[in-house]
Amino acid sequence: FGAKWADLLLQVFGVSVFLLPIHVWALGWKWVRSSPIDSPWFRVLGAIALWFCVSTACGLIPRPWLIGGAIHPSGIVGMVLADFLLARFDMAGAAIITVAAGILALYFASTFEVSTLMRWLRGPIAKWKAIVAKCRASREIKRQEAIERAKAKAAERAARRNRRSAEPAREAVLVRHTAPQAESAVHVSTVDPEPESPETEEIPIRTLEHQPDTRLTEPAEEEDAAPFVQAVTPRSANKRRRTYKLPSSELLNEVPAGAGYDSYELKEIASRIKSKLEEFNVRGSVVQINPGPVVTTFEYKPEAGVKYSRITTLTEDLCLGLQAESILIERLPGKPTVGIEVPNTRREVISLREILESEAFQSSPSKMTIPLGKDINGRIKAAALETMPHLLIAGSTGSGKSVMLNAMIMSFLYKATPDEVRMIMVDPKRVELGIYEGIPHLLTPVITEPKKATNALRNAVLEMERRLKLLAAQGVRNIDQYNRKVAQLRQEPRGLFDDPDEDENLRPLPYVLILIDELADLMIIERANVEECITRLAQMARAVGMHLVLATQRPSVDVITGLIKANFPCRISFRVATRVDSRTVLDSMGAEHLLGKGDMLFLPPGSSRLTRVHGAFVTETETMRVVDFWKQQAAPEYDETFLLAPPSDEEDEDGETFEGEQDPMYEDALRVVVEMGKASTSTLQRRLRLGYGRAAR
Repeated sequence: FGAKWADLLLQVFGVSVFLLPIHVWALGWKWVRSSPIDSPWFRVLGAIALWFCVSTACGLIPRPWLIGGAIHPSGIVGMVLADFLLARFDMAGAAIITVAAGILALYFASTFEVSTLMRWLRGPIAKWKAIVAKCRASREIKRQEAIERAKAKAAERAARRNRRSAEPAREAVLVRHTAPQAESAVHVSTVDPEPESPETEEIPIRTLEHQPDTRLTEPAEEEDAAPFVQAVTPRSANKRRRTYKLPSSELLNEVPAGAGYDSYELKEIASRIKSKLEEFNVRGSVVQINPGPVVTTFEYKPEAGVKYSRITTLTEDLCLGLQAESILIERLPGKPTVGIEVPNTRREVISLREILESEAFQSSPSKMTIPLGKDINGRIKAAALETMPHLLIAGSTGSGKSVMLNAMIMSFLYKATPDEVRMIMVDPKRVELGIYEGIPHLLTPVITEPKKATNALRNAVLEMERRLKLLAAQGVRNIDQYNRKVAQLRQEPRGLFDDPDEDENLRPLPYVLILIDELADLMIIERANVEECITRLAQMARAVGMHLVLATQRPSVDVITGLIKANFPCRISFRVATRVDSRTVLDSMGAEHLLGKGDMLFLPPGSSRLTRVHGAFVTETETMRVVDFWKQQAAPEYDETFLLAPPSDEEDEDGETFEGEQDPMYEDALRVVVEMGKASTSTLQRRLRLGYGRAAR
């Protein structure tokens, strides 16, 4: 109704119609401010109109109460008038009309004057203005006091820095992560040695003890600083024994300087964590701060009666309060505290060279040591692939998965010679692993075609079975025992009547690494064969020194099936999109809150507790230097038969394999023919559940 009248007046009079409400308001205001009307008829009409307005106002209430449970408070008249106004003016217009009519009716029915109301309101308004002015003055005084305290603290910190620079024996305020080693001693110390004010609680900051540069250096007498290593050759004695030289860490870039943290900044974040949790009635205190290269862990001790689940549900609220990208909250084992992991404003770049030169990596006896990186406290983490014994890696695009694979391969190139470790690389994307083409460690060229990848996996299964037979013939249980026994037998003197070829056939077995960069692509094309081969290798290949490393950027249940995941207890997850993907990889949530760029959750073998690790970074230029170093020493010796289908296997139209007279069902087929007294393809199909091609053969 109002919109129609407004449109009509605007079209007839144009913009001059806006003067109409102003003129009407001025007349009404002048009329209201005039002397009250003393006519009794106007008093009666005003009282009746006021009744109607109150009833209409009750009818406009969306959910009114019922008098006695049945009578509407507006009555019939109020309901009719309210419905009339709502049908034409909507709720806002009906409310405005009802209030205006009520004020007008009150003016007619009483001696009400606006001037009297304004005079009555002057007292409360003056009191309210005085209260507001007093609050503003108090707030300004507190702000000035806070500024003065901040200036005093800044001056005090500057004086402390000057005193510490003059006294080297004192502990520095900045917590620097210079070169923390895995075996470094850990100490707990307070940052400020001077006593503080009673209202400020001192929070200890736990750091790794600073030590001088303990990187392993090469002997000075060698010009190129690269040690010579005598390789264990699997060739026969009449072939020349090759000598390899392992690369030097000088091929990698220098370790960048570590980032630092000011103790005042750490304590400020701890104070914000405590105050933010108190907003949600979660009481407690930060008892210790553990700075790390990428994140800082604040140990929060909740008060009695506070549930752990209440703290974990406030993750997103803490992110808002601290203005952080993401926060992880986990229970610290063996402590009555909760670890709140907050990202650092200045992230430290973890260099692969620092990991390779560390004592944790150098002292590892394994030839297949994986440089994981640093944990949240700055300790270097490395793991042996033999103890895993297989590894599953998942993560979204850009999370650091490819850098992790390159760092892993680089560590193998620094630890092992081609006679000790051979590799089969499958790269369906054709762009990730092609840089390693031509290194002598490769057993086959880098495989990019899914069919050849399937053939390589099937031939790897045959190689596993061959090695198992060799181990059984020598009465040993794993590849290390076999190689030691072979070396012992080759050193023993032969008798006059011993077969000279017997010892020549005994050769040390190298480890074999099968690395698949994108498992999802193979599962789409060759799902049945790939899943079967991976399962068999994961179940039995550990003893013979064959290990699998699978990587995928699509961690769904159709790629990481239950059968595959059951045989890969050791897994790594980088940042994923959803918590469902995190549960698919790790059987636990948390990977969706990672920071990316190498931030990972590591599930170690034999444990169900996740470890957060920040992966090492290696550039393509560094990788090319090491690859060229190995290419200059030797050419690759490929075994092209791994890329061909197994020669003894044939397939019928049902996909079943058989080996002619060596078929394991051959004896059963003879028994069925003798029992039935006839030989027919359909009979063998029914009794032995074979395909047509295999039964006909």
